[in-house]
Amino acid sequence: MPERPLILTGFMGSGKSSVGRVLAMSLSCPFIDLDSQIVVASGRSINDIFAQDGEQAFRRMETLCLEQVLHNGRAVIATGGGGVIAAENRSLMRSRGIVVNLEVSLSQVLQRLDGATDRPLFGGRDAANRVKSLMEDRKQFYADADIRIDTDGKSVEDVAAEILRFVKGLRA
Repeated sequence: MPERPLILTGFMGSGKSSVGRVLAMSLSCPFIDLDSQIVVASGRSINDIFAQDGEQAFRRMETLCLEQVLHNGRAVIATGGGGVIAAENRSLMRSRGIVVNLEVSLSQVLQRLDGATDRPLFGGRDAANRVKSLMEDRKQFYADADIRIDTDGKSVEDVAAEILRFVKGLRA
């Protein structure tokens, strides 16, 4: 694996954390979940941060945590679904790591997140339309990646294997 971190981007429910854990085990390197880092650093859940301070405050924390974890060298990093929104984050990811975008369809997101209560932008009424709108708004940002992989109908292991083949191709 290259010394630069592998950075997984994608919409909520695309499999970033699940695929990231498998990749990190395969590559014998640390797995870092950016949302978990934010929770640890702030001492609060993401839902609480959104409710008490708003999305902008959360996004600032996200950028600070991203800057910190990108200094760790070899690692697999799973960003939050909105981690690509800020141009500063995209620039950091592109300059310091290999960016892998996990694509997912609206139907898969709705199926995978059915009943989820830990996603502040997912819950409540009219979640399907809100998710569809968010996916459309973020599409251009997700496209800013070294590789994009469609995760629909694939196992976590199959997606991880596709990423590993790509990474091995970089070394060739």
